[in-house]
Amino acid sequence: MPLVCTYKLPDLPPHGLVENVTMMRAASQAHRWLGELKGKAASIPNQGILIDTLSLQEARASSEIENIVTTQDQLFQASLFPQAAGNADAKEVARYREALHAGFEQLRERDGLLTNNTIIDMFRILKRTDDGFRSHPGTALLNERTGQHVYVPPQDPAEVRSLMRALEAFINDDGLSELDPLIKMAIIHHQFESIHPFVDGNGRVGRMMNVLYLCRAGLLEIPILYLSRHINRTKGEYYRELQKVRDDGQWEDWIVYMLNAVSLTAQATLSLVEDIRISMAETKVWLRTNHERMYTQDLLNSLFRHPYTRIDLLVRDLGITRPTASKYLELLTDEGRLSKHRLGRDVYFVNDQLVGLLAAAE
Repeated sequence: MPLVCTYKLPDLPPHGLVENVTMMRAASQAHRWLGELKGKAASIPNQGILIDTLSLQEARASSEIENIVTTQDQLFQASLFPQAAGNADAKEVARYREALHAGFEQLRERDGLLTNNTIIDMFRILKRTDDGFRSHPGTALLNERTGQHVYVPPQDPAEVRSLMRALEAFINDDGLSELDPLIKMAIIHHQFESIHPFVDGNGRVGRMMNVLYLCRAGLLEIPILYLSRHINRTKGEYYRELQKVRDDGQWEDWIVYMLNAVSLTAQATLSLVEDIRISMAETKVWLRTNHERMYTQDLLNSLFRHPYTRIDLLVRDLGITRPTASKYLELLTDEGRLSKHRLGRDVYFVNDQLVGLLAAAE
């Protein structure tokens, strides 16, 4: 028997959706914390530091939701040595960051438009494929324990493409509705996950879209608000609220769940960004006091942009020779600012203080 989607995906915005007091109160809190995070992020001298370090943490948390599990050490190694043999799951997680970076770059190049071409490009990087939206029926979401169908998305490839064109228009046309942008983000995420346009990777691509939409809406300058850790901790509630909308049109609980996720995640990220800022400031004082000739802002930025680093990265970031880069890293290791490790014949260095801050935030 062919699979049939029994959920009628709504026009956008959903007919009859009203921004009630409960939603607006949750939205107000989320806006407050996002505003503080946006301001705090500006205190970091090189925004790439936050994009690189935090997006790798998001990659790991988002992948765990899909039962792709890796350790922080494996993930950093896979990111540092992408061509080396190693943990396949870690390499797939590392590609999440690559896909997110590509999406953010395209968002900036296309004047803030989050297009279907960008969404497909992120999927292709993530899954290392040339495929696009689903071209054949047969996709269904299953209960991992029982194997029963939990949700059957639209099966007709033409309908999938039509729905994605409508979603693209909703994302990028701010005149289509007067919805609060955070409420709109929650609707976009639900609609994307319900269309389920790819054979695999929909959850991860959908979570990338969340933070890119926040940048598109001007609520963040850079993609550093990642909801996956919160979703991981409340996985049952996340899937339950997703399905309640499909079963009985219960939008309020889903939207409030997502708004609370934004508030809580923004608060946690705010604390982490402040810890990184303090660590950078302390390291800067130490370098200028003890190694004034070696200190440059580029050196400080490189040490915090790459929690796991290697000679080649320092050569690239500072424009120095390999012997000089090696000398710097060995000196910092001898004085306890870094630790030195080997992976096969490769040598790498770890900013243990920064890695500790990232681990404590998990």
